[in-house]
Amino acid sequence: MSSTNSLKGGSPGPAQTLAQKLLAAASGRHAVQVGEILNCGVDLAMFHDSSGPRRLKPMLEELGTGLWDRSKVVLVMDHYVPESDDESRRIVRIARDWAHDQALPHVYDSVGICHVVVPEHGHIRPGMFCVGGDSHSPTGGAFGAYMFGVGSTEMLGVVASGEIWIKVPQTLMMRWNGRLRPGVTAKDMALHMIGRFGMSGGRYQAVEFCGEAVRALSMQERMTLSNMSAELGSQVGLVAPDELTVRYLREAGVPEDRVPDVSAWQSDAGAVAEWYDFDAGTLAPQVAAPHSPANAADVQDYPGTGIQAAYIGACTGAKLEDLRAADQVLQGRRVAAGVSLMVAPASLQDQQQAEREGVMARLVRAGATVLPTSCGACSGYGGSIPEGANVISTTARNFKGRMGADTARVFLASPYTVAASALAGRIADPREVMA
Repeated sequence: MSSTNSLKGGSPGPAQTLAQKLLAAASGRHAVQVGEILNCGVDLAMFHDSSGPRRLKPMLEELGTGLWDRSKVVLVMDHYVPESDDESRRIVRIARDWAHDQALPHVYDSVGICHVVVPEHGHIRPGMFCVGGDSHSPTGGAFGAYMFGVGSTEMLGVVASGEIWIKVPQTLMMRWNGRLRPGVTAKDMALHMIGRFGMSGGRYQAVEFCGEAVRALSMQERMTLSNMSAELGSQVGLVAPDELTVRYLREAGVPEDRVPDVSAWQSDAGAVAEWYDFDAGTLAPQVAAPHSPANAADVQDYPGTGIQAAYIGACTGAKLEDLRAADQVLQGRRVAAGVSLMVAPASLQDQQQAEREGVMARLVRAGATVLPTSCGACSGYGGSIPEGANVISTTARNFKGRMGADTARVFLASPYTVAASALAGRIADPREVMA
């Protein structure tokens, strides 16, 4: 069900959505209207070894300019690490040398995926306007920040000037009522929305996730939801910040004087948006068939679909809570004969905590092979996905050849469903294993 409406109430002046408030602040305005073109000041520019120095360095040299503000630049080495061949060594060496030459203060080398590592270190906070050199940069929206992905040419303009223009988008409000049941996650919510609306369903607008079920999500689950707004075709995927956000920031080491008042970063009652309603309580685990996240359906729609490989990795499926979810399903069991279970934790910090809790040891006893904390097979590196295999994966995308093997057929699912499928040797409903 959908509607375009404005809610009753609101404060004096034009009612604004969270997206409008963030863009107004970034452009030095009190309010903005949908369709306006703004010049916005950037609070944070993030890029990685693949999207960053190897492309930006020669362009900056040609321009003859430097970085506008080194303190607002974050570089993460996560795509081509660990270096497996001469080309990856060359790309990573360019990034490391450039970071040294530029005296960058915020460099994270081989400690995890950028979309997880950057929030872990408190770089993204409510009210910020951020850009990232990666299509899954909307992850930052989970913190009430306006963050989106840009290409190398746009990033060149950002790092040289500290500014970028943007057209104020319409907001699509995805309201999730009720609560998710055990074994159902934010990944399932995301796949369900993508399956319903398609990969251009967000129409390059701003999506805000709201409702009781969203409020009940942890920060890591909210990050998964915001991350996959990219697959929905949205520019940003926002979650209004609350006390849970504040607690996360404090635990990430953000100084108290830099923790913002989250009450300022809420959509106004009366702000015009396009609304869609969902029932979290009736949502089943979702599986997206090859070769698109939009091919999502209930797990029960895949009876008897055998798998040869199961992959728990990526920024949408291998954070600490994802590793715990897989552990909860495996519960001392062994994966099915003929199934390869691979686990690539999303960050070193999450892996170390999972080790302290005994999660990693139990995953290994269940038959898992632990891979490095990097983008790995999600972005086609590492060679861990076999040719011709049916693979069930916690990654965000399953395009043909995306994970490296053109002949592999990749199904997307949550960590619960991937772990249950690894046990069964076929796509399986985790709720049956956990019952």
